[in-house]
Amino acid sequence: MPESDTVVDSTAGPLNAILRIPDGPVRGGLVLSDGSGPADRHAWQGVPGWLAERGIATLRHDKPGCGGSPGDWRTQTFADRAAEGLAALTVLRKQAGVERAGLIGYSQGGWVSLLAAVTVPDQVDFVVTLGGPYVGVEEQERTLLARVMRRKGVPEDHIAAGLAWADERAARLAAGEDPAQVHADQAGFAGDDWAAIVCDRPYDTPEELGFFARMLAFDPAAVLPFLQCPLLALFGADDEHVPVERSLQILGERLPSRHRGTNGIGVFPGVGHMLYPVPPRAGVSLFEQLSPGFLPLLGAFLERVAP
Repeated sequence: MPESDTVVDSTAGPLNAILRIPDGPVRGGLVLSDGSGPADRHAWQGVPGWLAERGIATLRHDKPGCGGSPGDWRTQTFADRAAEGLAALTVLRKQAGVERAGLIGYSQGGWVSLLAAVTVPDQVDFVVTLGGPYVGVEEQERTLLARVMRRKGVPEDHIAAGLAWADERAARLAAGEDPAQVHADQAGFAGDDWAAIVCDRPYDTPEELGFFARMLAFDPAAVLPFLQCPLLALFGADDEHVPVERSLQILGERLPSRHRGTNGIGVFPGVGHMLYPVPPRAGVSLFEQLSPGFLPLLGAFLERVAP
């Protein structure tokens, strides 16, 4: 199953990428979209190989500023990331010779894949989201911060104080305030027990606060009704990052019915945000720890959308 190096054009410059083509007939393709934070083309472990065995070509690429590629992912918008996904689809179709191709994104990559599919619907044949929230950015992050504080034993009144700052920070950034000023004011909470959680990554530098500010306007619930292609949305039942129940409610209310019978939604017990146990077992590859239901369900979906 050959792999080859290629590039994906972006506003940041050419991003290093890896194309994997099956040995036999190619029946479809997937662009793999990473989550938040830095990530390069060497992620995704055994997934590209598993897909290649089933006739699915894949392309995975660096984020700007990662893996030797130019740029800085912290200066991007979701529209920038969606454009990269669409450019990667063009490269995949041309170099792998596939017609039907889609996007698979984990965590924030799910938001990006959804946005790309809605932005240029005739270029995206299907979308898969893994641990991708269907609530807005502020609600998702607020849910995560509250859960982490409770897990770490922060008292409830201190949790309320931490969330009050998270709410103020988001409101100020959404209103266009300079992230450097918000970051400077945040330093005043350094002695509070909640600050090590609420003010830690991705909120610990002006650059990452600026990226967070640019994300705040995105609302997947508003975008979802305009999706024209089939969707597979998968979650871990123990996901600390995502309000799974709220996401399921939004999917039930807003996912278009045009692909009823092909769309799929799954919640896997015993696994977290990345569909493997939390914490993962030491000495075992993360690919081997994926929920046993994940790959069969993904394979069944792909057989329907790329037969």
